Amino acid sequence: MLYDGDRITEISTGRVTDSEFSLVTIPKQMRQQIERHGFDIICISDHLGKIEYVSESVQRVLGFAKQEVMGRSIFRYLMHEDKLFLLRNFDIDRSLEHGEKSFLHLRNHLGRYMIFEAMLYAFYWNGERKVMSLLKDTTDQKQAEEVLIRSEKMSITGQLAAGIAHEIRNPLTSLKGFMQLLQNGISNKEEYYTIMMDEIDKIIAITSELLFLSKPMTNDRNQESINKMLRDVITLLYTEANLYNIDIVLETDEDVLVTCDCSQMKQVFINLIKNAIEEMEEGGLIHIVINRKESGCVISIQDQGPGIPAHLIDKLKEPFFTTKKNGTGLGLMICNQIITNHQGKLEIDSEVGNGSTFHIHLPFEVH
Repeated sequence: MLYDGDRITEISTGRVTDSEFSLVTIPKQMRQQIERHGFDIICISDHLGKIEYVSESVQRVLGFAKQEVMGRSIFRYLMHEDKLFLLRNFDIDRSLEHGEKSFLHLRNHLGRYMIFEAMLYAFYWNGERKVMSLLKDTTDQKQAEEVLIRSEKMSITGQLAAGIAHEIRNPLTSLKGFMQLLQNGISNKEEYYTIMMDEIDKIIAITSELLFLSKPMTNDRNQESINKMLRDVITLLYTEANLYNIDIVLETDEDVLVTCDCSQMKQVFINLIKNAIEEMEEGGLIHIVINRKESGCVISIQDQGPGIPAHLIDKLKEPFFTTKKNGTGLGLMICNQIITNHQGKLEIDSEVGNGSTFHIHLPFEVH
């Protein structure tokens, strides 16, 4: 189910039977994965992507008869972006032992794409390299997640509206004043032009960050700078932090790049920093530290709020559980879900009276 060298090869002709292929011939570890977890479709292909075995369930799930897909390339049914993602990221040698998890979009007989959680394993059979794909339909689950995330985004947007309106009104007032001065023939025009451009840049930065919240749920993962994403989020939340007399300090020694969906990861940062601001009613400092590790990085967001009782920490990631009067109870759950989908983890350290620290562990590469 992959590529030969730097080329993806489409195989659309020829038919093969699966009489010679049996699941008992695959390695024991892979059979155990099937038995333990269960999957909607099991597919085995050669290293170029030609399907050599597919379970009968393909007709129930995708609507294609088994013989209809046998001998064809798996890439005929994959979304184009997923082909490119596998080409860049799937490592056959690495998947020999543990397999690799991914989310793939497969076209059904109606031409619509369904979302599958895929476990990909490479193995050798009769001296040839094969790839087994264990596919579980998660279309409904992913659509439900998208609705929740969009709902939380809209909630955050409404809560930020007052602060953002104030932040935009200030530079607009300055621009209006300078325009009136220029109309009256004031001297030192170049100096005023520079100030006006700075004010316009500030408005653009704020509105650009706000647009990220209105974007639909995607899975567009690229190499992104953690430092830049955090600086952008701090720009967006600067006014609200000022209203609460809070300083936000970002500490890092070097720029750190990770493979992630920029929009989703910014939503995580916005949620966690905004939560910290709302907890610090008497002001203080939010300290954000980026630490580079061997295979990834840790982003730590520390506040000086009242802290969280130990018996509540494990419940914070549960849906609809909140310690805030007007909270939805979805923010931390969605943050945790996004981080988990990026093969990372969210850890919470807190002590009543001494604030809380949220540690986001992210790998450099997502497989």
